[in-house]
Amino acid sequence: MQRGQNSHPYLVLFGLWLMVFSSSSQVIIISPILPRIGEALMVSEARLGWLITSYAVFLSIFALIIGPISDRVGRRLVLLVGCGSMAVALMLHAVADSFTSLLVVRAAAGAAGGMLSGGAVSYVGDYFPYERRGWANGWVMSGIAAGQIVGIPIGTILAEHFGFRSAFLMFAATMGAATVLMFFFVPQPDVKRSAHPLSFMGAVRSYRELLRDNTIVSATIVYFLMFFGIGIYVIYLPTWLERELSVTGNAIASLFLVGGIVNVITGPLAGRISDTVGRKPLIIVSCVGLALVMLLTTVVVHSMLVAYLMFGLVMVTISMRISPLQSLMTELVEADRRGVLMSLAVSLGQVGIGIGGGIAGLAFTRYGFGANTVIGAVSIALMAIMVIFFLPEPEGRVTPVPAVAPASAEAAS
Repeated sequence: MQRGQNSHPYLVLFGLWLMVFSSSSQVIIISPILPRIGEALMVSEARLGWLITSYAVFLSIFALIIGPISDRVGRRLVLLVGCGSMAVALMLHAVADSFTSLLVVRAAAGAAGGMLSGGAVSYVGDYFPYERRGWANGWVMSGIAAGQIVGIPIGTILAEHFGFRSAFLMFAATMGAATVLMFFFVPQPDVKRSAHPLSFMGAVRSYRELLRDNTIVSATIVYFLMFFGIGIYVIYLPTWLERELSVTGNAIASLFLVGGIVNVITGPLAGRISDTVGRKPLIIVSCVGLALVMLLTTVVVHSMLVAYLMFGLVMVTISMRISPLQSLMTELVEADRRGVLMSLAVSLGQVGIGIGGGIAGLAFTRYGFGANTVIGAVSIALMAIMVIFFLPEPEGRVTPVPAVAPASAEAAS
């Protein structure tokens, strides 16, 4: 008998939530503790940026590799190996005593992250019926916001008093707990598996066949634009606020705390609403709202009180898009191609953040943050146009159901 096959769906959700909490927190924590890393390893600020680059590059590469594998062998095994690998990679931060060794373990963490990034959404697509995926994705992705609220402040304090490695060890412990939950309580849904062989050419064939569908191409472009716009706007927002309002780092930290609280509340709510009214209406409304907020930022933000309000609105519009878009995308393909699609989307999302960050730096230094807001708003508006004209809403699939129900008889038995 397969472990976890008698699990309650809420236990499954909690296992996925803890995995997302741990994985996202160990990424976000890099930013506030970079000075501590530089001091401990005697590394210049310019070189520290490579820690973020190495993680993103290996995540993108391994996400593309793992997508076809998860379609072939099943999502549960990939998530289990990914959680265990991430826990080990985070533990290895304890022995990273040079910048080179830390760069290597961050790359290892990125490789493990590549196994997990598209896997959680794909698993939700396998396990939950379409009518409940918005709700389920909203709860799972609220782990990111919970990391902002709880994980990052605790990790920052630990790094301040016990060294930067202590923060990663804390997330190694939570990821270890997620691995245990994955092993005992998360079953493999009984869904169709891919028939493509596990080979390089088999993987290439999977992606090539996927990209022959114009709807899939549009969906991946939408995913790229979403993260590109976020990268353009958010990366230099704290720097602009510090210069414009002369605020401290603690004030910026509180801004992200408020954003996390808003996100953890609105994410599941937005997912549940999208289960009822459809995914596209929420995505489009959120895009319009975010574009307007971006354009108004430099015009209306003259105090931290207004900054809290505007950033709260940013987080509301982001949470209104992510879980509905992910839920819609999981229905664009059959289960045997879901891993390939979400892995491709995650990789392009990472590319979007990377390119967005590079352009954001040039725009900010040459023209000021107003240029960032305009570029970000344009990219979000393009995303809305793509969703309106090129992404279909699955017909007859938004009727709410009264109870949580897994998609497979095996998971429900």
